[in-house]
Amino acid sequence: MMGNEGVGLLAETARACGWRLATAQAEGRAPSMVAAVVRDGRVVWSGARGELPEGVAATDVQYRIGSITKTLTAVLVLRLRDEGLLDLGDRVGTHLDVPHGGDATVAQLLSHTGGLAAEAGGPWWERTPGTLRPELTDVFGERPQKHPAGRRFHYSNPGYAVLGALVERLRGRPWAEALRDEVLLPLGMVRTGYDPREPYARGWAVHPYADARQPEPTVDTGRMAPAGQLWSTAADVARFAAFLTAGDPNVLAADTLAEMRAPATAPEPASWDGSYGLGIQLLRHEGRLLVGHGGSMPGFVASLWTTPEDRLGVVVLANATSGPSTGGLATALLDEVLRREPTIPEVWRPDPAPDPELVALTGLWYWGTTAFELRLGAGRALTLAPAGFVSLRASGFRPEADGTWTGLAGYFAGETLRLVRNEAGAVTHLDLGTFVFTRAPYEPAESVPGGAHPEGWR
Repeated sequence: MMGNEGVGLLAETARACGWRLATAQAEGRAPSMVAAVVRDGRVVWSGARGELPEGVAATDVQYRIGSITKTLTAVLVLRLRDEGLLDLGDRVGTHLDVPHGGDATVAQLLSHTGGLAAEAGGPWWERTPGTLRPELTDVFGERPQKHPAGRRFHYSNPGYAVLGALVERLRGRPWAEALRDEVLLPLGMVRTGYDPREPYARGWAVHPYADARQPEPTVDTGRMAPAGQLWSTAADVARFAAFLTAGDPNVLAADTLAEMRAPATAPEPASWDGSYGLGIQLLRHEGRLLVGHGGSMPGFVASLWTTPEDRLGVVVLANATSGPSTGGLATALLDEVLRREPTIPEVWRPDPAPDPELVALTGLWYWGTTAFELRLGAGRALTLAPAGFVSLRASGFRPEADGTWTGLAGYFAGETLRLVRNEAGAVTHLDLGTFVFTRAPYEPAESVPGGAHPEGWR
């Protein structure tokens, strides 16, 4: 269960987080700013600065979350895939009559590699009503296809309008209704929705050179809603952060969530530390891979970053069009918590029923003359890694129903590991994508491709 107020960090850590928040709100000149830290699925700290409604918890005040909406839309699409209603390699046009983007695959639209334009046609879509773009055809402007599908990463808001329409086509109901019933309610995000509900923060444009401001328009973006329409609270986005770190089988299988978090595009030359998964932004920061998304709409900016390996996440929401660095504050809060209170590892527990044959196979194996260590984990999971040094040829392996294992990382990702047996049923060697691993290096009796020299070692 999620907590409502932050109780759980040491006093000095909480004070440091509060100082970070106060500094970011003042220097960014945000009318208000709310932040929350999530650890092990619950809010352990929250704070707020600036103008906020009286008598309610700051973490229950709604803000617009902009493109964090895209990650929620992506969850809906992955649910369709898991149900067998589509494949990520399908051309979008096989499921949806769309004027542009139909040649891109579902995965390419999710990862912004479909080549579509960054913005919708017509006037600034985030500040004008969706009635100006009533049909999917109206979402696209001149030259809607900027790059060949699959060529490169090019962030596309219309691409997510298409994905929202795809959800509606396959579900037979509005995108917002499907999102509410399939994702928001199961995760307990009851204060997240299409339209604002009191208490909610008003959006402001703050003058860049004067301490003055004016209201920003709040519009229904219509067909563009799956790209950035949603309103939410720090408490609700914290629930989503907990989902991104630990998952929820009622919403997505753990393997599917891991698939979303894997890089699907190469980093752009101007940003080698950043990449994109399936609806999720990725950032390499201080040696950690951060997973999440940023968001902005006129009058609002938001950031959600998590580090699944540390079971930690941060949410920052503010109500100014520009100025507040929600992303900078989010990573600073992560740094403060991890530096002052490092994540305690999970308790090691023995496998209650290890496979005796696999236990006997653990230890040293040789690919040629290179020693690898085979280790057995719970549930018949294996790891194989070079002994004594770090290498891209290290990987975990997932057990399959047919008695093989599938590689999960590095050079061996997706490759099949098999136990090769002799006529008596004894394991003679390991076959990993045609790589042969034997118990001794180049022994004449071993199954070495090309054979071993008959004179042996000398």
